[in-house]
Amino acid sequence: MTKWVYTFGNGAAEGRALDHEMLGGKGANLAEMCSLGLPVPPGLTITADACSAYYRDGRRISEEVRAQVLSGIASIEAVTGRRFGAGASPLLLSVRSGARVSMPGMMDTVLNLGLNDETVQALGHDAGDARFAWDSYRRFIQMYADVVMGLDNEVFEEILEDEKARHGYEYDTEMTASEWQHVVHLYKAVLEEELGEEFPQDPQVQLWGAVGAVFSSWMSARAVTYRHLHNIPEGWGTAVNIQAMVFGNLGNSSATGVAFTRNPSTGEKSLYGEFLVNAQGEDVVAGIRTPQSITEEARISSGSDRPSMEKLMPEAFREFVAICDRLEAHYLDMQDIEFTIERGTLWMLQTRSGKRSTRAAMKIAVDMVDEKMITEEQAVLRIEPSSLDQLLHPTIDPRVAREVIGTGLPASPGAASGEIVFTAEEAVMAEEEGRKVILLRVETSPEDIHGMHAAEGILTTRGGMTSHAAVVARGMGIPCVVGAGTMRIDLRNERLIGMGVTLKKGDIITIDGSAGQVLKGEVPMVQPALSGDFGRIMEWADRVRRMTVRTNADTPADARAARSFGAEGIGLCRTEHMFFEGERIHVMREMILAEDEAGRRTALDRLLPMQREDFESLFNVMHGLPVTIRLLDPPLHEFLPKTDEEIADVAAAMNMEATALRQRVDALHEFNPMLGHRGCRLAISYPEIVEMQARAIFEAAVHAARETGAAVVPEIMVPLVGLRSELDYVKDRIDAIARDVMTEAEMQIDYLVGTMIELPRAALRAHIIAEAAEFFSFGTNDLTQTTFGISRDDASAFIPTYQRKGIIEHDPFISLDFDGVGELIRIATERGRRTRADMKLGICGEHGGDPASIHFCEGIGLDYVSCSPFRVPIARLAAAQAAIKERSVG
Repeated sequence: MTKWVYTFGNGAAEGRALDHEMLGGKGANLAEMCSLGLPVPPGLTITADACSAYYRDGRRISEEVRAQVLSGIASIEAVTGRRFGAGASPLLLSVRSGARVSMPGMMDTVLNLGLNDETVQALGHDAGDARFAWDSYRRFIQMYADVVMGLDNEVFEEILEDEKARHGYEYDTEMTASEWQHVVHLYKAVLEEELGEEFPQDPQVQLWGAVGAVFSSWMSARAVTYRHLHNIPEGWGTAVNIQAMVFGNLGNSSATGVAFTRNPSTGEKSLYGEFLVNAQGEDVVAGIRTPQSITEEARISSGSDRPSMEKLMPEAFREFVAICDRLEAHYLDMQDIEFTIERGTLWMLQTRSGKRSTRAAMKIAVDMVDEKMITEEQAVLRIEPSSLDQLLHPTIDPRVAREVIGTGLPASPGAASGEIVFTAEEAVMAEEEGRKVILLRVETSPEDIHGMHAAEGILTTRGGMTSHAAVVARGMGIPCVVGAGTMRIDLRNERLIGMGVTLKKGDIITIDGSAGQVLKGEVPMVQPALSGDFGRIMEWADRVRRMTVRTNADTPADARAARSFGAEGIGLCRTEHMFFEGERIHVMREMILAEDEAGRRTALDRLLPMQREDFESLFNVMHGLPVTIRLLDPPLHEFLPKTDEEIADVAAAMNMEATALRQRVDALHEFNPMLGHRGCRLAISYPEIVEMQARAIFEAAVHAARETGAAVVPEIMVPLVGLRSELDYVKDRIDAIARDVMTEAEMQIDYLVGTMIELPRAALRAHIIAEAAEFFSFGTNDLTQTTFGISRDDASAFIPTYQRKGIIEHDPFISLDFDGVGELIRIATERGRRTRADMKLGICGEHGGDPASIHFCEGIGLDYVSCSPFRVPIARLAAAQAAIKERSVG
């Protein structure tokens, strides 16, 4: 027979903390505290597997589960000496959810279960306090009607406020027993009026209604959204905890509260929390009454004149402090604790690892190492890598009010304020004039790159988390909000319209790329400050990680930023971004529009010194570190104008007829350009482009080596290779130019030629391609596109639907698809190294900064990951955690 229910109480428990997958975090920790001999009200936990069975059976609780729950309740009765729903000393129950990871406020709770018109009388007599009993009954009706029966809580709040106003009361605690009894009568009447049914008097009916409601809340809209945001699988389900009630609303010797063993905002080692006298747990979080400080120090600091728990209940306080210390020492982590004091007796209702800010997490981890509680490796594992974004970008001051005028997707973290501009050219002009701007576009294109670089932040009304704007902004470390569908950009009249507010060019807005919000006006910022704790954590991480971390950088500014964050080279320099800057776009267009090779070479000769300067700057910044340069990749049409107005402007600048330019643009049009004439295909069609880029690279290497005194070893990457013959052709051109430059410079240059593996065929034929390639870099953006047959730019239209319907768990463009794309990477790695044992292998797509993808890379033995500059610390930490976990598994 399947065991669906695990009991705990009276110092014994059938489960332990390690059983969190089965019992959920709350149930596992209640069992653990009980086993430690702490004062825990007896109870039982229905396993998370029962939740899955509930949904498989059409939202029905099986007879087997019911029987085990009733047996568990009998054990609670035996410990407490009370009877559920009957007798002179009735047993009341709390029914709470408990997923394996904390989902605060996302699922439902029912307290005081078991009360009815008879047991409320018995409870009042047993407690010697009728007011307490009727207060508890009205709470139960209100909560049960909301959670189980579906009647909005506001209906009851309105009744309660009316009654308090009628009596001239400010607080609930002023209500008398008879007044609460009248409120109960009103509650039951409105429930019958609104729903056409009476409040259930049978405690058994109440019990199964509450258990079913908690299971059902696992699939509530808010819980589903929370799971998607935090990558919590739907299949986990939630456990249900049924526990004997203890009462914090039994007069002034009773209380309830929440505390952290350390400050969750700063990490300071001091008890941090609040409590309420004569209250139940929901009152603390509901904000109906102002909570009081637990410690006297906190009371003084806050300027409160209301007594602290330390002063008001000194014995309970001393016991509570001792338990907090014991729990932190047992779990070796800062704890988030819920407790109740019933007439001077302390009861522990929950403990879990507390949520904290990233800065607090750093301090707590470092302090615990210094206190000899945990090791350096354990400290490294304590920090969520993605949370480092909070420390690396300016953020909006949390103390200021926000006037939100639009929302979108949080595409690139940080916050920025500036004047509204609608074109890339305006952004560049503003930067030259020293003005800060936010670039607004319906969606960006590669032609906007110069304006994106000049702007403080970027806002688009279309696009997803992997759109052009999102990818480029993250790479540049620029705050960005995309897909702001609640707003409209009126380009003709140069206006931004959102939430009833209309702004024009030059008006100031603030964007929060971490929250996906657009705010009116300039908002004060908090600048990033990398603390000593941050440095110590990263030092410990660097000691244990195996993979190196490079950066994706196209400019000296990006390269310098990445080095300051600890990058160990450049894993991807996208040379096409260099062609959009300033005058270069005109020369590039001349090259594309040339009628023959001679015309193209003339234009390329003008581009050569510009490219050489670009590469030399990167080599100088990264001296002594590897630099991987990808040859021109995108289709040529991306460099050309698109609208009639743009074509007319470019034609005039180039002294040619607009119709002729339009014909050339049309001739270059492709139906599916991302699978068209790009990458190595361009290099084969127009080898003069490769020759110019190769010469610029080698001449820059010579200049940089002479200037810095450090040898430069360029790694030249040929994109979109699917055939070894393609790589052979392009490599021959590169090698020929290398020989020419070395002869001219009378200097030997070591270099590598490799390829970006971004096509399934290249992965499957890696053992053949490796005969020519000296390194592989996995371009996971395109490899994901070509493996799934999904356009990255269009995926946001349906991927969220796939996630909601359980077709896929994660967006494969954000976190690597291990089973499909990952399998191709694994195959290419094994086959490539079978041919060339010392082959250098890395990834340079967006996944290079994703912690889960980095763990995969560690598992298959890649040499490095490469990511945008501001994600370098994240990758360093994630690589360290992956190395530690792989070692423990091995």
